[in-house]
Amino acid sequence: MSKASEVLLASQPTISLQIKTLEEQIAVKLFERHGPKLNLTTEGEILYDIVQPLVLGIDHIKDTFEAQYGDLSIGQLTITAEESTILYILPKPLQSFASQYPGIRLKIANVAGDDGHKMLMSESADISICSLLTVPKDVEYHPFISFDPVLIAPIGHPITKIENVTLNDIGQYGLVLPSTHFSSWRLVKMVFALNGVNYKIVLETGGWEVVKRFVSIGMGLSIVTRLCLTEEDEGKFAVIPLDKYFPVRKYGYAIRKGKSISAPAARFLEVLNANYKTPQTDLT
Repeated sequence: MSKASEVLLASQPTISLQIKTLEEQIAVKLFERHGPKLNLTTEGEILYDIVQPLVLGIDHIKDTFEAQYGDLSIGQLTITAEESTILYILPKPLQSFASQYPGIRLKIANVAGDDGHKMLMSESADISICSLLTVPKDVEYHPFISFDPVLIAPIGHPITKIENVTLNDIGQYGLVLPSTHFSSWRLVKMVFALNGVNYKIVLETGGWEVVKRFVSIGMGLSIVTRLCLTEEDEGKFAVIPLDKYFPVRKYGYAIRKGKSISAPAARFLEVLNANYKTPQTDLT
């Protein structure tokens, strides 16, 4: 007890009271007194074995934190994104980040719809890279790039002969769209409804690469953002601007509001901002 009081800078009565309080809280007896000597009970030995590694971890927490935060030699970063974002936006920043911080394990979750937001809220993801039509109140959203909406059609399709394509023109042909879980599907539905135009879906399928494949073989038309179009695609499809009907699609990163982000997440956002030359955000 005397040694404990010296180490903890507390009086012996204070330590005795703390032990008594702990015993009352967990409803077990931790010590037995034999004259001037205290011995651990069996329950006390079990508790000691449980807390010893925790105490040692606390004693070394400064060294552990500095090692992990300073050089990021170990750690994990989990990012959520839809397939198109993974394919067309993330490769360069991810490659740059991996080369700078090879000790960080990267995990990219291919999500759709609200799944990215759910993972953020459950703390199973650090960052969500997404295009939000509405921003939830519990996240911070920082757009860093935008793309124009376009209609893609096979070369020579009848709609390519129309000088100023309208939603009514598009509505006469079938659309190939990703599943209802994707925000793009909801945006198409909203824009046609607001303009009082009917349309039909001939094929609902997977991600944008699959959509483009079926458009290329003449299954129908599709409404995409230029994000999804490669240089090869620009020569494969007739690309018709739709900015007079559809808003520019902004893509950004979402983080949980009021929660400090991890060191790997902060470093990744620095890399992301550098790749897309966006203003730095204070993440401290």
